[in-house]
Amino acid sequence: MSSNTVAEARRRRTFAVISHPDAGKSTITEALALHAQVIGEAGAVHGKGGRKGVVSDWMAMEQQRGISITSAVLQFAYRDCVVNLLDTPGHADFSEDTYRVLTAVDCAVMLLDAAKGLEPQTLKLFEVCRHRRIPVITFINKWDRPGMDPLELLDEIESRIDIKPTPLTWPVGVAGEFHGVIDRRDATMVHFERTPGGTRQAIEEVVSDDEAAKRYGADYSRAREEVELLDASEATHDQKLFLDAVTTPVLFGAAVANFGVRQLLDVLIDHAPAPEPRVDTGDHPRELDSAFSGFVFKIQANMNPAHRDQVAFLRVCSGRFERGMVVTHAESGRPFTTKYAQSMFGAARDTIDEAFPGDVIGLVNATNLGIGDSLFVDNKVVYPPLPSYAPEHFAQVRCDDTSKAKRFRRGIAQLDAEGVVQVLISEQRGDGAPVLAAVGPMQFEVAAARLRGEFNVPVTIDNLPYSLARRTDADSVPMLRGAPGVEVFTRQRDGALLVGFPNRWRVQTVQNDQPHATLEPLLADAGS
Repeated sequence: MSSNTVAEARRRRTFAVISHPDAGKSTITEALALHAQVIGEAGAVHGKGGRKGVVSDWMAMEQQRGISITSAVLQFAYRDCVVNLLDTPGHADFSEDTYRVLTAVDCAVMLLDAAKGLEPQTLKLFEVCRHRRIPVITFINKWDRPGMDPLELLDEIESRIDIKPTPLTWPVGVAGEFHGVIDRRDATMVHFERTPGGTRQAIEEVVSDDEAAKRYGADYSRAREEVELLDASEATHDQKLFLDAVTTPVLFGAAVANFGVRQLLDVLIDHAPAPEPRVDTGDHPRELDSAFSGFVFKIQANMNPAHRDQVAFLRVCSGRFERGMVVTHAESGRPFTTKYAQSMFGAARDTIDEAFPGDVIGLVNATNLGIGDSLFVDNKVVYPPLPSYAPEHFAQVRCDDTSKAKRFRRGIAQLDAEGVVQVLISEQRGDGAPVLAAVGPMQFEVAAARLRGEFNVPVTIDNLPYSLARRTDADSVPMLRGAPGVEVFTRQRDGALLVGFPNRWRVQTVQNDQPHATLEPLLADAGS
């Protein structure tokens, strides 16, 4: 069995698609699924009104706004591999969800907009990947529109994030006049032709060197010269340097037209790493062929409004998972039955009978599991806890219909369990008016929309004047309670005592006035 487990793990490719907002993550996600022939037609994004076909954006607010709000998992087969693709939110307000996803993957595909290059959220995500030593494949998207010079893009990547780009494909034609790519792996040129509507795979034609020179003239000559320049500068793929996160393979394409998507999918299969042994909290690797283990990196409720269930997303780290097996919940020591286990494809789910290292599975109605919890069989293993990020925005939420108070509390507890927001209770406001704390203010809109839509509870959100929090203790609370401009909270999830401050100057002032009070910084960002 153990040899079979290792062989199955080698077939897995588990990666996240990450980028700045509007770079085309959901589009590339569906284009990859289309090329793997698991969907017949991509829900191409043409503005905010046309997203109902996008399988990875299943939440109503995502379809209305034209943005990804929560991460989604798509599992499918391609060639002889099993792909676990995780689409992530790009907006910085939802970055905490993205950071958690990055704990569960072995590789990342970073999308860059050909016209915009490296943007703020892109830079931050690159740093997170670097910190976690996650290999990154870069896809320069939207080459069918006007954009930057390709060599300029490479220079920007190398100079701003200190990672060497090694293009595997090179565009023929400037951005906006895209004829195809030269595949540096076999020196062939591939011409792309868009299908009507761009909802199906692009037509590809391998063009000989002589024919390409005839058809594309100066564009092809320029591309050939640039490829020779790349060869001379040793910007060539090296698998070890890529796996060490020193270099990033680069491909060019246009996801909305399905240009260059097959090449990206093949590169993922050929070069992205298979799962490796995960290290536990004691810094000991759990071998792939050990007994089953995994950890929860995401919780999501009401993906199917008809069932109102809660799904815990679990990354399998070792061993063979079998549906119905009894595992141990590391945090409580209690047995947990995995009767309702499913594979995920956006909002669609199918019962799964087995899974192997690298797979992401959904455990349905696992209400006793929390984000970061570990599950195991036989020898106990506890994986490192997932980070919780320091909130920068605070708002009070009130139920506008007192007859729905019980439903309101249930909804707030659900949002807290999912990690959408941190729920804080203030002495001066009481349990009926909890305070929500989040990395970005758009999370409050999501929370309000979900309370109204999923729990039928009308609410009012009132922003509070705090922009940071500090951890304190019970002995310090009397010293801080009367300090002007600050507020003491109890975090509902774990009972931690937090203090809200309007700015860093106020923190310093209170610390000077109360030198014996405990005021500890919270984790500020993913790189801490």
